[in-house]
Amino acid sequence: MRIRKKLVFLHTIFSLALAAALLVALRPALKEVVSRAELDEARVLLEALVPALASPDTSDAAIARLNADETLLRAGTAQELGLPSDVVAQATASPGRAVLAMETSAGPGAVVFLPGRPGEEPIFHLMRVQIRDARSAVVRLYGLMVLALLGVYALVAITLEVLVLPQTVYAPIRRMLAADRAVQASTSGEELIPEALIPGDELGEIMRSRNDAISRLRRQEAALAQALSQLEAVATDLRRKNHLLETARRNLTDADRLASLGMMSAGISHELNTPLAVLKGLTEKLNAAPTHSVPPAEAALMLRVVGRLERLGESLLDFARARPAAARPAPVRPIVDEAITLVRLDREGAEIAIGCDIDEGVLAQCDPDRMVQVFVNLVRNAVDAIRGAGRRQGRVDVGAVRSRREGRPWVSIMVTDDGPGIDAAVLPRLFEPFVSTRLDSRGTGLGLAVAEGIVREHGGVLLARNRAERPGAVFEVLLPAPDEPQGETSGTLAGGENNVPAAKEEPA
Repeated sequence: MRIRKKLVFLHTIFSLALAAALLVALRPALKEVVSRAELDEARVLLEALVPALASPDTSDAAIARLNADETLLRAGTAQELGLPSDVVAQATASPGRAVLAMETSAGPGAVVFLPGRPGEEPIFHLMRVQIRDARSAVVRLYGLMVLALLGVYALVAITLEVLVLPQTVYAPIRRMLAADRAVQASTSGEELIPEALIPGDELGEIMRSRNDAISRLRRQEAALAQALSQLEAVATDLRRKNHLLETARRNLTDADRLASLGMMSAGISHELNTPLAVLKGLTEKLNAAPTHSVPPAEAALMLRVVGRLERLGESLLDFARARPAAARPAPVRPIVDEAITLVRLDREGAEIAIGCDIDEGVLAQCDPDRMVQVFVNLVRNAVDAIRGAGRRQGRVDVGAVRSRREGRPWVSIMVTDDGPGIDAAVLPRLFEPFVSTRLDSRGTGLGLAVAEGIVREHGGVLLARNRAERPGAVFEVLLPAPDEPQGETSGTLAGGENNVPAAKEEPA
């Protein structure tokens, strides 16, 4: 129901309740007033009739004529008139005087006792009077009082409905409803209630609170829109910078490949001299005697030499190709062997002993071609560390261990050297680009950064630390592995290093 209908309904209910309350409250009092008046009238009339009633000349017919529409006169004994004992005692004690009796056989009235003649029973006379005009007047008075009170209440209600409530209640409520509809319709010019139309009562406080809430909401929406705009600009800038970083990372990878190929070019030329010399000798022999056939042993030697040249060329081509990571279960041993072969092409690394103690059954989830580049960088870094210490001989060992962490299988490949170890000043920034102690013609500072990026692309981690018991460094490549039997360990690191997780992880 609307507020106006509720008020009309409440006015009606209150009016009916007021009339019922007046009926309940006033009716007993007015009835008591009328009863008292009738009793007093009956007593007066009865005392006035006592001489006539006591006269022996008064006949019963004369007494009967005293009965009228508003009066009733009866005579008889106490038992016949139904008089209470206390009334009988009072009337007997004062003969000729009227006594009020509330309970008689004819109803409330006045009783008088008249002694009889000798030998006769005492006679009681009962007079009852009904004043109809008084009763009608009381009914009219009650009606007028009810009408007067209801009229006053109706006047007050009409005054409220016409003069007070429309301006102080209905109009403010309509303004708030209209402002709320404007908020729902996003009509900014009509969302706030003008201050001139806000009353100074509780509804006005509600309106001001609402205006403040809407204003704060709009300010917050504006601030949020501005923040979203700034966030979008920052996101665009981040996408641009990410693109630049990705391009720089690819450039770093390419630069590292070129640097590695350049460093191995001298080793390639030395490595090719021996098979080329064999082929040259056999070719000269064939050229000197073209009619003679090649002995089977020499033909097999030529085949082995050509295969060696093919393998060298294929290894260099695979190393030089830039391919996206395509992870698959791959054996680790051939990857490490290929990397060691490429490092040994460098003449300076030929005197460093490089050992691989990895079982053929150890698998890693990786791209073999990409991981070759990682281990080329790690093994070559270990060789360069030994050579940088002024030593012509040293040892690099590569081992692997399988483990299970957080319910997933992993394989750790560790490259350990007996060089001087990693400088404590360089260790925190070891995997950052251009961080190198050999920034000369043989070092670019990109190898470890590129290796860390490739390992990270495979979902793995590249860790570095110094050996605990002796000089040297350990680089650990932690890669996901396919499900394999747990607890199997492939190889033990040289120098007594046990295969435990690395103690330090460096950021990319």
